[in-house]
Amino acid sequence: MSMNEMESKIRELRSLQRLIEEAQAEAEAIKDGIKAQLTAQGVDELQAGEYRVTWKAVTSSRLDGKALKAALPDVAERFTTTSTMRRFCVA
Repeated sequence: MSMNEMESKIRELRSLQRLIEEAQAEAEAIKDGIKAQLTAQGVDELQAGEYRVTWKAVTSSRLDGKALKAALPDVAERFTTTSTMRRFCVA
């Protein structure tokens, strides 16, 4: 691929990424509106035609790595793994 073709592909990629970001922002705004409606009605579930929307609290338990390292650094080190990955970035 020539440099001109590469530049064209990168330009197209950036344009598509902007479209995706705009669509995601719009989707988030719509979600926020739906959540506001659920809150206003004091419910966590709503039926709208063929759609059922829920917005419920979910509780989960997670390991606090920082606290583990502070309290038991030797244990934290024994169970820490290192991984390598490649990050794609266009600037």
